[in-house]
Amino acid sequence: QVQLVESGGGSVQAGGSLRLSCVASGYIFSRYCMGWFRQGRGKEREGVAAIDSDGSTRYADSVKGRFTISQDNAKNALHLEMNSLKPEDTGMYYCVYDQFCQAEWMVAGPAARISTWGQGTQVTVSS
Repeated sequence: QVQLVESGGGSVQAGGSLRLSCVASGYIFSRYCMGWFRQGRGKEREGVAAIDSDGSTRYADSVKGRFTISQDNAKNALHLEMNSLKPEDTGMYYCVYDQFCQAEWMVAGPAARISTWGQGTQVTVSS
């Protein structure tokens, strides 16, 4: 079973940057995808970005060109570099993992089909 622990959330002003990190422990299959979902107040969880074991990445249209997902396989770590943040990026950000999947599948959602979730880290962007 895989466990995920996020870090790096916080509060910034619009236009600022944050870097989220996620460390995975446990058995990780050779074919997998990992990514980030977020949930704003009163909204459903939505896929933000994902990367799979082939190195392919996918992003939600709302974050393309502003967010970058990357992984450090040696450290079982996942990162999300968030630039040009907007108030609408505010929410709880969750690191997610699933096996035998592709990045496109993960970002498309729905959240209910993702097997493994971290506890989440809060991101707040003020205007």
